[in-house]
Amino acid sequence: MITGPSGVGKGTLIRSLIDRIPALELSVSATTRPPRPGERDGVAYHFLGRDEFDARVAAGDFVEWAEYSGNRYGTLRAELEERLRRGAPVVLEIEVQGARQVRDQLPDAVQVFIAPPSGETLRTRLIGRGTDTQEQVRRRLETAAEELAAQPEFTHVVINDRLEEAVGSLVAIVEHELAAA
Repeated sequence: MITGPSGVGKGTLIRSLIDRIPALELSVSATTRPPRPGERDGVAYHFLGRDEFDARVAAGDFVEWAEYSGNRYGTLRAELEERLRRGAPVVLEIEVQGARQVRDQLPDAVQVFIAPPSGETLRTRLIGRGTDTQEQVRRRLETAAEELAAQPEFTHVVINDRLEEAVGSLVAIVEHELAAA
C-alpha cells in the first residue's frame, strides 16, 4: 500500500512504478467525490453516490474506507480479492486512515509512505493542481499535517522531491519486497 498526504504525488509515482514493474496492478478505489475532467468511472475510481457507498460499507464490501476532505474513499474487497486470487501483486493508493485499516487486516502488506520535501512544497503542488477551491486546499493542508506525523508508523518512507529519485526508491522497495515474497 502506498499512502501520503493529498498532493504529494502518489498517483504520479504509482504510474511510473507500474510502467517499470508491469506485473503490478493498481486496485481502483471507490469514492463519493465527483469525477474530475477526464476521469472515467471504473478507471480512475468507482464513482458512487453517498447512499450507495454507505450501503456498501454496511454490507462489509470495503477492506478499508475513510472520509477525506468531505468525501469518502475506499478499497472494495472484491476489487482486491479478484487480483489476489490471480496471484497479481496489487498496489493500493490510499489515505493514511485507510492504510491503518489495511495494516490491521493485512499485516504482511508492504507499507510505503510518500512525503513531500516540505510543507510549502505540498501547498504549492495542491494549488498548482487547480482542482480544489481555496477552502479545499486549506482543509487538505490541515489533514496533511496530521498525516505527516504518521510517517514513523510505516515501514518505508519515500521523499518525493526529485521525481526520478523518488521513483527509483519506490521501484527498489517494491522489487526487494517482490523478491522476498
